[in-house]
Amino acid sequence: MNASQSLNPVRRSSIFALAALAAFCVPAFAQSAAPAAAAGAEQRYQLAPMFDSASIDAKVDPCNDFYKFACGNFAANHPIPSDQASVDEFYLIYNVNNERLNNILTKFQANDPARTSNQQKIGDFYAACMNTDLIEKKGLTDLQPLLDRIDKVSKSGLATLTGELQRIGVNVFFGYGEMQDFKDASKQIAVVDQGGLGLPERDYYTRTGDKDKQIRQQYIDHIAKMLTLAGESPEQAATDSKNILAFETKLAVASLTNTERRDPAAIYHMEPLTTFEASISPMPFDKFLDAIHSPHVDSLNVTVPAFFPAAMSAVSAADIQTLRAYMRYQLLSTYASRLPKKFDEENFDFYSRKLNGQPEQQARWKRCSASVDGQLGEALGQVYVEQFFAGDSKEKTLVMVHDIEAAMDRDLDTLEWMSPETRVKAKEKLHAIANKIGYPEHWRDYSKFVVSPSEDLLNHERGTAFENDRQLNKIGQPVDKMEWGMTPPTVNAYYDPSMNNINFPAGILEPAFYDPHADIATNYGHMGAVIGHELTHGFDDQGAQFDPAGNLKDWWTPADEAKFKEKTACLVNEYGNFTAVDDVKVNGKLTLGENTADNGGLVLAYMAYLDRAKKDGIDPAKKIEGYTGPQRFYISFAQNWCENSRPEQVRAQVLQDPHSPDHFRANGAIVNQPGFAGAFGCKKNAPMAPVNNCRVW
Repeated sequence: MNASQSLNPVRRSSIFALAALAAFCVPAFAQSAAPAAAAGAEQRYQLAPMFDSASIDAKVDPCNDFYKFACGNFAANHPIPSDQASVDEFYLIYNVNNERLNNILTKFQANDPARTSNQQKIGDFYAACMNTDLIEKKGLTDLQPLLDRIDKVSKSGLATLTGELQRIGVNVFFGYGEMQDFKDASKQIAVVDQGGLGLPERDYYTRTGDKDKQIRQQYIDHIAKMLTLAGESPEQAATDSKNILAFETKLAVASLTNTERRDPAAIYHMEPLTTFEASISPMPFDKFLDAIHSPHVDSLNVTVPAFFPAAMSAVSAADIQTLRAYMRYQLLSTYASRLPKKFDEENFDFYSRKLNGQPEQQARWKRCSASVDGQLGEALGQVYVEQFFAGDSKEKTLVMVHDIEAAMDRDLDTLEWMSPETRVKAKEKLHAIANKIGYPEHWRDYSKFVVSPSEDLLNHERGTAFENDRQLNKIGQPVDKMEWGMTPPTVNAYYDPSMNNINFPAGILEPAFYDPHADIATNYGHMGAVIGHELTHGFDDQGAQFDPAGNLKDWWTPADEAKFKEKTACLVNEYGNFTAVDDVKVNGKLTLGENTADNGGLVLAYMAYLDRAKKDGIDPAKKIEGYTGPQRFYISFAQNWCENSRPEQVRAQVLQDPHSPDHFRANGAIVNQPGFAGAFGCKKNAPMAPVNNCRVW
């Protein structure tokens, strides 16, 4: 979600970087919440068909452009709503799931003494979010104490105020958090990271094209408007906004690019606390740690060591008026959707309309439903699971997972480029991967999270602080391998390299990704490809650097590592030649991990499908709706990526996201599939069946 849609608008640089999650789906900002439905109202949205015949354009030769064949009619059948930047398969199922969540929230927002503690919290959080009359009446009242603190702060007080602001999700100066130690996954450590930017990522400040210059000017205008709305004179706001961009540009220049951050070795630098403190002198870091509610530590991972002296130099060079205006803007931006409509609309105008091309703001009830999922995801998710994730979906999904893991085990034996020594290590890692499906075994405790039905902004402050404290309290504690990084209704999946596990929330185990009653060709093409994708992430250019225990450790022979890099370079070149929109090409290096997972995962899913068909006595040649099993398998995979997107959204995705645009996720993987040409009778060297292609796994 982007900030203006989700009502959870923290735009901080990812502290976890690679340590976090290799997620399956399209970028989060391209997804959408669904409209609310009153209790007992007719359902507004329907789950998508598992095999979408209506999207197929039979006039297109599948051997020439498989995406246009499988998805050629999708855009015509799914026009982009005015409150969306794009429409895709994730959007369709997300609508259904969020309508379900909204029905739950509509029920529990009523002040019923029979509500449980968690039901009260999710209901009151939603009720407060929906009370726009009260939000308008309050104006800046609930934010004013922090605005007053900012207006009075001196440079000597920045450490404490920075910690207080970061604790409630405000992205100022740098980032701080908790992570598993890359070199010892049994430990949870502190991490300090680059951050403090208001534009999506570093290169928005440094690119020199006309569009980039236009965006920076729009950003200046946006900052000035936000500061003016908060009471600054237009003249002062105009000066402050230019100075803020200049200040943030210094932070950006000192930062690593998104592509550079994909290398785990580039963002892992353990330092004694005393060494790090010297690099940020004269900031008293102990005061920051107290303010952000972190335990004191003796050492921490300084992801980008060169960033901090540069950031402190920028702070020292800036006048206090600029620093105050910078913090004021970041605070207003973070909480814009909790403030009167004029702030919310201005925030939306820049971050969604100008950057992603979305014409209209989503209805409040749509965004509030997503907000509750973001702040109280497991409390809401527990009710969702009880109502909508019954039956044998979990057990049948696990069968698919085991089938695909077995396919990878067999596939490793066929890789001529891999030596026996490395193959043994690869299998050790494969066999150590843990599988989590549906929802957590133990639900999160929200008893310390205070929620009021009349304090929307303060609820969000308390919720963000609650999550901050929960995360930081992990430092020095045993690792909880059962914890989930996504809420149960989430339409996504992920691999965690430090945990060495694959995770499939209940939200994605719905049509069109999975149906326990569908034929196995479509299930393995849809969900099987998702499972294979996450499994392959353990062996992409990032995941392959972690051992079975989740430690950053080289388990490759030098010769095999060189061959592996040669194989992945083929994918970098292939995807780097795709033009996404206008003159913007896909970044083959930034998207390498996801492209590797798409390609390898599809190979594994197809192997598993054929094996399962043999075990179950199913004839792959038998046609259903006019297509054989292998054809239905590949069509189902491609239909995971049917989409209709605004060009601004595609541009924003390509510039910052590690996933390729959907069209290229489909065709980019299909051209490298050994089973595709036979399934569709493609002639040798057809566009979708080239003689020379890429194969890593």
